[in-house]
Amino acid sequence: MSIRFLLFDLDETLYPRDAGVMQEIGRLIRRYIVQEYGATPEEADALARRYHQEYGTSMRGLLLNHNLDVDRFLVYVHDFPLDLLQPNCELDALLARLPGEKVIFTNADRPHAERVLQRLDIRRHFGRIVDVVANGYVPKPHLSAYTNCLRLLDAQPAECVLIEDTGRNLAPAKQLGMTTVLVDGNPDDPADYKIPTILELGPVVEAIFRRQGDKVMHTDR
Repeated sequence: MSIRFLLFDLDETLYPRDAGVMQEIGRLIRRYIVQEYGATPEEADALARRYHQEYGTSMRGLLLNHNLDVDRFLVYVHDFPLDLLQPNCELDALLARLPGEKVIFTNADRPHAERVLQRLDIRRHFGRIVDVVANGYVPKPHLSAYTNCLRLLDAQPAECVLIEDTGRNLAPAKQLGMTTVLVDGNPDDPADYKIPTILELGPVVEAIFRRQGDKVMHTDR
């Protein structure tokens, strides 16, 4: 079966971890818990960490246990400038060469994804965004997030490559039969391919398509 889709995680996959975006989201999550539920900063930090571990995201834990206003929460935790993200010409050129349909598959919401893609100046490469709202507020690594993404794309797992920075989010994809690529992740986490940065993706995708007997990307060599 031929590869049709390259599924890209968004945050800390398409840009480096030291950009500070996820750190700011984490700070705002904790501030939200303090303001909305009367927790101390220490309690908010502990709760956010525990829910992230148990439910995949802090948001999911708050939704299931604290009657969370999800839309308000998503606006709140993404309301900050993306000053540390800059247009990435190398990434733009790489994405232009990659075969297959490129899709964002993220635990964030569409407005945040749109802002990040516009800031990196790579929005034109992604025809579709499958966000946490489209998945019924069920995040990776819950299996239903992946099966719903496949349903929305009308795709089979073997037709997809998932490119992610988090090992535990790759495990369900591998279980279903997707090809997995770990970007700047824990080297002990299992994945079909591992690369230090997204800019190293080209040869990996070329190898995946060659293995499938599909047409490979054009490279300037």
